[in-house]
Parts: sequence; C-alpha cells; structure tokens
Amino acid sequence: MSKHKNPSPNDQRSNTKNPERPEHKSAQDNRSNQMNPNRPPNPPSHMPSHGGGTTGGDDSSKR
Repeated sequence: MSKHKNPSPNDQRSNTKNPERPEHKSAQDNRSNQMNPNRPPNPPSHMPSHGGGTTGGDDSSKR
C-alpha cells in the first residue's frame, strides 16, 4: 500500500493514463463540448446514459 507515498514510474504512468480519473473525464468533456456545444456534458459513448432506455423516444426521433 505504499503506492501513494512513493509511486514507481509505472504507477505514475497508469495514473496519468487512467480514464477513470476526474481530470481525464473533465478533459474529455471539455473536448466534446468544444466540438459539440449543444450536447450535454456527459462522456461521448462510454456510458449508455444518453441513449440507454429511459430516453428511447428521443433516440428514435433523431433517426
């Protein structure tokens, strides 16, 4: 459990490349908002929240 005190380079790289980090998620949201300013600030297609099943009518109306 000494990763937090003195992380190895591999741990640092994995922490930097980890898509579950809040900084990484905010960067993804920032990019998607720059490209599509009308979209809600949720991740593009990682989570099926914008087209899962609760908003089925909205998804069918787009097509």
